[in-house]
Amino acid sequence: GDILDDYLRTDGVWILTRNKQFYKTNNEKECAEKCEAERNFICRAFLFTRKNLQCLTLAENTKMTVTFSSMDAVLYEKKIYLLQCKKGIGMDYRGTEARTQRGIPCQKWAEKTPHNPNYTPVKYPSAGLDENYCRNPDGDENGPWCYTTDPDTRFDYCNIPECEGQCMQCNGEDYHGEVSRTESGLECQRWDAQEPHMHAFTPKNFPEKNLKMNYCRNPDGEPRPWCFTTSPTKRWEYCNIPSCTAHPPASGLGSQCLSGKGEDYRGRIAITESGNVCQHWNTQFPHRHGSIPERYPCKGLEENYCRNPDGEKRPWCYTINSSVRWEYCAIPSCDRTEQGIAGMTDVPALVPLSEECYQGKGQSYRGTTSTTVSGKTCQAWTSMFPHRHEKTPDRFPNADLRENYCRNPDGDNSPWCFTTDPSVTWEYCSLKKCDDHTQE
Repeated sequence: GDILDDYLRTDGVWILTRNKQFYKTNNEKECAEKCEAERNFICRAFLFTRKNLQCLTLAENTKMTVTFSSMDAVLYEKKIYLLQCKKGIGMDYRGTEARTQRGIPCQKWAEKTPHNPNYTPVKYPSAGLDENYCRNPDGDENGPWCYTTDPDTRFDYCNIPECEGQCMQCNGEDYHGEVSRTESGLECQRWDAQEPHMHAFTPKNFPEKNLKMNYCRNPDGEPRPWCFTTSPTKRWEYCNIPSCTAHPPASGLGSQCLSGKGEDYRGRIAITESGNVCQHWNTQFPHRHGSIPERYPCKGLEENYCRNPDGEKRPWCYTINSSVRWEYCAIPSCDRTEQGIAGMTDVPALVPLSEECYQGKGQSYRGTTSTTVSGKTCQAWTSMFPHRHEKTPDRFPNADLRENYCRNPDGDNSPWCFTTDPSVTWEYCSLKKCDDHTQE
């Protein structure tokens, strides 16, 4: 990966420090290499000046000293030294807490009074035993600790808070951490970028999904957080986010009626809108599937009740009808009056199934999506304006080139269409590959 991934960049900032080294480098990456190789002190940050190509490795960061503005400078701080919280037992904690949980100042690791330490910077050079900061060089299960300046107390633990967002609850829809690499090590593409992969999951389109930078997220109900990758040959991949040890408390009984997409519906309706009885979520007959309770925790996949674990339009279920894999359920709307719900006189009309995903390359896709990945409207297949073309219903009679719906008549990678933008001839459509409940 990029050596700069481990640093937080801030433009136009200079920090005041006495402990520094000057180097002549060509770019920021070379300066980062100098910081990694620094032996005069622990390098926590570096400054790079664009005009003079000057590199300054620094022993301090913004947590330890004062800052002031400098238009030509770029400050890079090692992220590990900025964290004031611990992950797990905190063996990689490099924060600046220097008091125990009872408020006693810590003894410097290199000193021998009032206590002669077993753990010193010389014996454990990679444990970060600098100054008198709390550390965990021996992997203590209780977390970071230090020798104390109290002669009667040899050591004590430090009160270091857990880092929030370093693990995921349930399927990670609320994960707001800063992991930005996939499980195979690929760097994530920024959500607000369209290269190398065009897509519709932008912060503008999904303002409530916290699509910051290139951090792994789960905006669409996948089993876990994912991201588009910066590799042109790999469109997207899951991220390796550990599950939190404890699940969050259950949110009451859940909703007994349909609100929004019905993701919080926890009622007991177990029949589809056409009358098919639902298959139990933890069984694989008559339909094999991956929407099992273990894969979708916190989604209420009990018995055979209609649920929406994956961000579909509304609650659904697999059916016990071997010829009908899955269907939506008819859940009464929360907007109805109590009398209407009680009487059930206004049974909701059957909503036709509209495909929002495609299988394979999407040549069999017959849905009604007519928007491209960048939000452009599709041109009708029978129209020659604004773009003249040969992909007409007459030439491709089996491709279902109706209206301006996204299709794949020529075996491209996924459904596409000509656009109504005169400057853009065609684009792929805003569709994802189907989850396994659409096809095994």
